[in-house]
Amino acid sequence: MKASEEEAERPKEKKVEKRPLVEKKGEIRAIVRVAGTDLDGERPLKNAIMGIKGIGHAMSKAICDAGNFNPDASLGSLKEDELARLEAIIKEPKKFGIPSWILNRRREPETGADLHPTGADLDIARKFDVQRMIDLRTYRGTRHMLGQPVRGQRTRSSFRKGRVVGVVKKSIKIALEKARTEEEKK
Repeated sequence: MKASEEEAERPKEKKVEKRPLVEKKGEIRAIVRVAGTDLDGERPLKNAIMGIKGIGHAMSKAICDAGNFNPDASLGSLKEDELARLEAIIKEPKKFGIPSWILNRRREPETGADLHPTGADLDIARKFDVQRMIDLRTYRGTRHMLGQPVRGQRTRSSFRKGRVVGVVKKSIKIALEKARTEEEKK
């Protein structure tokens, strides 16, 4: 029998493959999870970790220097212990000698400590800061509450999206007048 006839006689089975959390491509993992974020393992380390919210160019370079990582090596080529060290540096950068001027939350209002929140922690901190300004009724808090620009931008021509402002079209005026006359008749 030929190979094609043998395949026809056998019942076809559906192969369901379970995908691992970390995909490997040779020795380089394609997707690596660092600090709660899935990152591209094929990109250089210095560029890949900038995919984490709260880490920019300066912080990325500082993390590579503090951990003695090669910034041009791909993220997927790091071993498990190196990934653990990378996460530790991201969570507590001050312990590894990263200067406080690089951190994104210096002199936090509640504790006075220098912190560097990333990912969801950064979003939560920002949300609490805005809510604190609203509760204190500061100028910025009032602007946030009203949905107006906060940093002194002009509002005459900008930030007009979403609200009906200005000229009313003739067809809308006619429809409004008809509605008013119908209400008066009732």
